[in-house]
Amino acid sequence: MIDARSWGPRLRFSAPPRLVTEFYRENEAILASPFLLYGSGDFHFLTALRLRRIAGPIVLVSFDNHPDWDLRPPKWGCGGWVNRALELPNVSRVSVWGCGNFECWWPHQIFGNRRAERAGALDVHPWADDHPAKDRERRGAILRDNWREHFEQLFETVGRKNVYVTIDLDCLNASEAVTNWEAGRFTIADLEWAVGKLRESSQIIGGDICGAYSPPNYARFKQRFAAEFDHPKTQLPAADQIRSINFAALERLWPLLTGTL
Repeated sequence: MIDARSWGPRLRFSAPPRLVTEFYRENEAILASPFLLYGSGDFHFLTALRLRRIAGPIVLVSFDNHPDWDLRPPKWGCGGWVNRALELPNVSRVSVWGCGNFECWWPHQIFGNRRAERAGALDVHPWADDHPAKDRERRGAILRDNWREHFEQLFETVGRKNVYVTIDLDCLNASEAVTNWEAGRFTIADLEWAVGKLRESSQIIGGDICGAYSPPNYARFKQRFAAEFDHPKTQLPAADQIRSINFAALERLWPLLTGTL
């Protein structure tokens, strides 16, 4: 275990490029480990730094309640880190599964990287169960009763390529994970099935898990203002219950991801 908590307030939610570069240089060896478990989804953009260290070509498969494809500033932030991954020459494709928030739908999708989506470099798969029939025709849209069929189609294009898997716990429903964001719709059993399928069809050469709740602390006023504006206002269980729920999820997902079952 590496204690990098001193970096937390400076990197949480977003950070200027100078700080991100400084963090990367100081922690480059840690970021090079094949599998990493780290904090809140507010730090999910650290995944893009890890991908720098992996020889390509690789396919990034993300399980997340958010597409994290926003083109607006800041450059380094949890809401747009997928674009940093797409800029890397070793990343041939990014596939995001389980998006449940508004960002994949009109009009908010105009802020997302639709160009990469149209080019086939990025595919996002939002839940469409609560949307009108027309919305279900959206590219990549999935339903609870057909998402596994769509996921299996991923193997036909990925084949035996190297895969990096990142899991944000906010893709899980509220009973199975407590995070700093809205809860998703996947179950732990869903992720067990999906990662198992990836292992059958591809080579998982690295991965990470983030998303467990932690009390937010910020180093800069603008950072705090933007983060508090963007985060949902949610009711949280007691601290010991939060830890119990999240540890139960990690005890099942971590061995599966790392192949240590």
